[in-house]
Amino acid sequence: MLRSPHRRLAVGAALLAALAGGLLPAAPATASPAPSPTATGSGAVPAPDMDGVVAALNAALAEGAPGAMARYTGPDGVQSRTVGVRDLATGAPMDIRARFRIGSVSKTFSAVVLLQLVEEGRLRLDDPVNRLLPGLLPDDRVTVRHLLTHRSGLADYTNKMFEHTVPGFEAVRNRVFSYQELVDLSLAEPRTTEPGASYAYSNTNFVVVGMLIEKLTGRPVADAYERRIIKPLKLRGTSYVHPDTRIKGLHVRGHLHPDEAGAPLVDSTEQTVSWAQSAGAVLSTPADLNTFMSALMRGRLLSPAMLDAMTTVTPTDATGTRSYGLGLRRYELSCGEKVFGHTGTVQGYYTYAFATRDGRRALSALANTSNHGSANTALGRTLEAAFCGVRPAPQPSTRSLAPDRAPEGAVDRPAERDLPERH
Repeated sequence: MLRSPHRRLAVGAALLAALAGGLLPAAPATASPAPSPTATGSGAVPAPDMDGVVAALNAALAEGAPGAMARYTGPDGVQSRTVGVRDLATGAPMDIRARFRIGSVSKTFSAVVLLQLVEEGRLRLDDPVNRLLPGLLPDDRVTVRHLLTHRSGLADYTNKMFEHTVPGFEAVRNRVFSYQELVDLSLAEPRTTEPGASYAYSNTNFVVVGMLIEKLTGRPVADAYERRIIKPLKLRGTSYVHPDTRIKGLHVRGHLHPDEAGAPLVDSTEQTVSWAQSAGAVLSTPADLNTFMSALMRGRLLSPAMLDAMTTVTPTDATGTRSYGLGLRRYELSCGEKVFGHTGTVQGYYTYAFATRDGRRALSALANTSNHGSANTALGRTLEAAFCGVRPAPQPSTRSLAPDRAPEGAVDRPAERDLPERH
């Protein structure tokens, strides 16, 4: 539900008091307030480098994606680009209006719903999970915050499930899991860390988030997404259809790379995504993802105090440029701009959905393949091009970059993995 100004102020005041009492993470977490108009201090938002966006999309194609697309929204309006095809079998061109599976971008939807429930007093971030779901976990120290920040130590059951990519996928393509079955798969594996000790990405965390949402609301997560996010923001292309395998209407078909080099792509479009559910089963469009991330950053879904908590991040890698908050990634780009959002991987689809902290600019990008990390890395270059603008030209003595290389000034870091990958 959208927050009225009076509601935001009231909830914000209450939350500020609660957060001051110990709900915020300890150092080295860093708060991320809304920035000044630009990261560069030039006084003007850099225009997106749409040629650079296209180069990134084409680089994803060169790395095996049948098609790719990106949509940018900013102060000067909307710009979108598409390359390749959305369906290998028919040759239908990529279409910016088409729906697709957004994978782990779903985690931000789930986080928003749970944080709204925190605002409503249904739970607290530092509540032990077992207080809310008695006996679910073998460790009473695991808290709600640990789930949202991937610091619970719960093993990611997908590592074993997709150890062999295509056979693993085919084994679950039409299967319907209960949340408990997925948690049991995780608990059969050793824990990765002690609760709160360190970041270790795990889909299990957001399966438990889904369980919490359903326990506290008494309704399926689909109802919570619809009532609290989809309808208020008028996200007409967004839905959660679990366990239906179909994508209705105009859509992008997913193409999964097998583990064996040179093997033909597998059409992975029809699937229940029951192996992910609240961790990754939402469908959406580029326009809806732009709207969602911009609205979130503008405070239309959470109070100012809760949004500050959500965007308070801790580093997830040695570079300090990649961090995680509460169901939200933060990337620091080569120009100094910090963008918030999430990456998504589900069989046959890679997704990026990010916005600036003030919500004025947003980018969503898709490549219709997966299990090919170099294609995901290439797609991620759309962020640099869109948010940093045109980068300085190479010096004459610098060897020209190949079409699939990162733009000048950018550091081409490998894409983060939301699922196990073999390439």
